[in-house]
Amino acid sequence: MELKRVVVTGLGAVTPLGLDVATTWRNALDGVSGAGPITHFDSTLFKTHFACEVKGFDPANFLLVEGDRRELKDDKRMDLYTRYAIACSKQAIDDSGLLAYDGTDRDEVGVIFGSGIGGLHTFEEQAGNYAMHEADGPKYSPFFIPTMIADIAAGYISIKYGLRGPNYGVVSACATSTTAIIAAFNNVRMGKAVAIVTGGAEAPIYPAGVGGFNSMHALSTRNDSPETASRPFSASRDGFVMGEGGVCLILEELEHALARGAKIYAEVIGAGESADAFHLTATHPEGLGARLVMQRAIADAGIKPEDIDYVNAHGTSTPVGDPSEVQAVKDVFGDHAYELNISSTKSMTGHMLGATGAMETLFCVKAVQEDVVPPTINHADDDVDENIDNKLNFTFNKAQHRVVRVALSNTFGFGGHNASIIVKKYTR
Repeated sequence: MELKRVVVTGLGAVTPLGLDVATTWRNALDGVSGAGPITHFDSTLFKTHFACEVKGFDPANFLLVEGDRRELKDDKRMDLYTRYAIACSKQAIDDSGLLAYDGTDRDEVGVIFGSGIGGLHTFEEQAGNYAMHEADGPKYSPFFIPTMIADIAAGYISIKYGLRGPNYGVVSACATSTTAIIAAFNNVRMGKAVAIVTGGAEAPIYPAGVGGFNSMHALSTRNDSPETASRPFSASRDGFVMGEGGVCLILEELEHALARGAKIYAEVIGAGESADAFHLTATHPEGLGARLVMQRAIADAGIKPEDIDYVNAHGTSTPVGDPSEVQAVKDVFGDHAYELNISSTKSMTGHMLGATGAMETLFCVKAVQEDVVPPTINHADDDVDENIDNKLNFTFNKAQHRVVRVALSNTFGFGGHNASIIVKKYTR
């Protein structure tokens, strides 16, 4: 079977750096930190008092029909993670012009959208309500289950737009939205859909999320300096900073995109998946799964390692994870590793969990489109980790302009789930 070419024709983002793609991208290039004090709940009794929250978000700004009270009422029944998914998918669909084209058959457009946790706030709220009313019997809302489940964002998007193609949610922890994009890529290139609305959304900044990750010693506790707390590849890193938001990409079959005169941001050319098969939460110390997933993505793309110019690293700012990924990059790229630009944009967005892979794929798309690599911020010259090869170019503190023909994004999740995706400049 001849595989079809797959291109990116729409982008949408609601992130700690902005409520749209342009603002998010501009702030990323400027090295802006999205971190600040937690406002979603009172974090006084927690070890960590800060996160990378989405700021100024109003779901009423993302209705299909402006001012539609019924739609807004439905929206209020959504968990925040689904609101983020609806908002970023609206942006991406509008940006693409896909559904404005008379020749688009909505039977052939699907939605594959992920969330690592799903409706955490809904679960926490409903469980609390039950405990408070235990003597009177259960007090669960009839909307509890459909609001909480991790696939409901994909369902809502398809319902809102009448999209009847492949439709499901994906869960693979922090690799979730990269896995969703890979599934979308494979559906389109195999001819199972002409386009897929894909990405991920997460809203974990609530007591259960922060408390749970605190108990694992996974989060930074640098409460005196939230903006500099996420510092991937630096010696003083002490854990990740929790983020939230939603990011969406429209993946479309090339000939369909050309037929309707769509703008094309980049082409998706390969993807890989692997497992560490090692530990519940820790990455393999030698980066074996990370090495394998990059090798598989490169082979799938039909390119050589030296064809890649930029790696958006998983780079969570954890003591164990960063060195193992760096070792994997060196193993895969050899001498070419020193010609790469590498950066961890989590230093700015925080770790958006199930949405982070889509965020970083979007950054790769913009990097190949505009020939500029976003930075890894918060690094100081006297904060060098001797366990990491600092001859590599981690794009510290300042964006770097260079030709970016091909970019690779890594995401690794609890459970040992690894996913890598490769995008390149589009040429006919």
